[in-house]
Amino acid sequence: MKCKIEKSTISGQIVCPPNKSYTHRAIFLASLAGDNSKVENVLLSADTLATIEACKKFGAVIEIENSSIIVKNPINFDKIVPEINTENSGTTIRIASGIAGLFSEEITLTGDESLQKRPMQPLLDALSSIGAQCQSTNGKPPIKIKGKISGGDVTIPGNFSSQFISALLITAPLTEKGINLSIKDNLVSKPYLDATIATMRKFGVSVQTLIPYKRYNISPQIYNPTTFTVPIDFSSLALLLSAAVLNGDETTIKGNIGNLPQGDEVFIDILEQLGVTVSIDEDEIKIKSPETLKGGRFDLSNSPDLLPPLAILALNSESPIEIVNVKHARLKETDRIAITSRELVKLGIKVQEKEDGLVLESTGNPNGAELNSENDHRLFMAFCIAGMYVGDCIVTDPESVQVSYPNFIEEMNKIGAKIQSE
Repeated sequence: MKCKIEKSTISGQIVCPPNKSYTHRAIFLASLAGDNSKVENVLLSADTLATIEACKKFGAVIEIENSSIIVKNPINFDKIVPEINTENSGTTIRIASGIAGLFSEEITLTGDESLQKRPMQPLLDALSSIGAQCQSTNGKPPIKIKGKISGGDVTIPGNFSSQFISALLITAPLTEKGINLSIKDNLVSKPYLDATIATMRKFGVSVQTLIPYKRYNISPQIYNPTTFTVPIDFSSLALLLSAAVLNGDETTIKGNIGNLPQGDEVFIDILEQLGVTVSIDEDEIKIKSPETLKGGRFDLSNSPDLLPPLAILALNSESPIEIVNVKHARLKETDRIAITSRELVKLGIKVQEKEDGLVLESTGNPNGAELNSENDHRLFMAFCIAGMYVGDCIVTDPESVQVSYPNFIEEMNKIGAKIQSE
């Protein structure tokens, strides 16, 4: 499928969807706690539904009520678990792999074609070091894991994905010994680790930080039943803010911001550096944009999902936008550096691709084009927003938004976007 995008101006109110990362973590932890644990304001998307289904396969009894989930009975570690298909969700397969290590019988975890290209070996090595038996295809899904892991000392590299560390943290309190975790190399996406620890704390489990982002101790504990409310998703908010910056006229973005850590909050600072005025109230955000943006150099090592919404702002920037230290964006659903570079050139942006980022410069003469999002939800949304600025664009794979923002097209069209399925 494809969408045709015409030049558009958006105005009015749009509601930012709930946070995908917190939804994943809260569903897993509620499923480990059970006893009517409740997660409110959940994002019900393809990725998070994959997490719900994984927890059900692990034996949790889960009910969905409107925008909440309730876990009646927790994960059952005595259950014989059939194959778990985590579809396109990297977070799901990585955290589920840690939990699989708590089962005595072998569990197979797999996913779609895209997920089967994503690395798993560092996590499998870590689980093996504390008692799991792990098999994989070239260090990628499908994988087989047989526990039980006992806990103890674990060392894992931090330069691939913070999801590996989150998987170990979430699993650690349920091991016999607990885990002493050491992270070697520089940890990428640090705020996602903060999000994991913050969510664990809400479910009554404490993580002892010995050296931030390097060494942690998690003693044996149990997850306590609780009610957890998911805040808005700053990754999705960044896309909506980019849309407002490029195409907005008195646009208000609504949503409960909350006080939980989110790495992509830095997008507010990025916009201000670009010359945008951002006004934040308790449940809404408004922006005022200059005629042209300033440009600048931005380190996205802790917030790789900001690459697509930041890159498209080069369409209206008087100086180059340089994105650095985001090599791990090549290991997302797609190689987002390569695809962003390849496609934005078609719109008339001058792009220099580097191993760890991009330099993007407006030529002042944008033109419509067909943009291939490679079935990547964040690239599809970013390319649509760029198309609204340029006009006369086609963007492929609209169905990809089911991963994180199922109502994206409908909600954008309500406030003036001209996105038409073909």
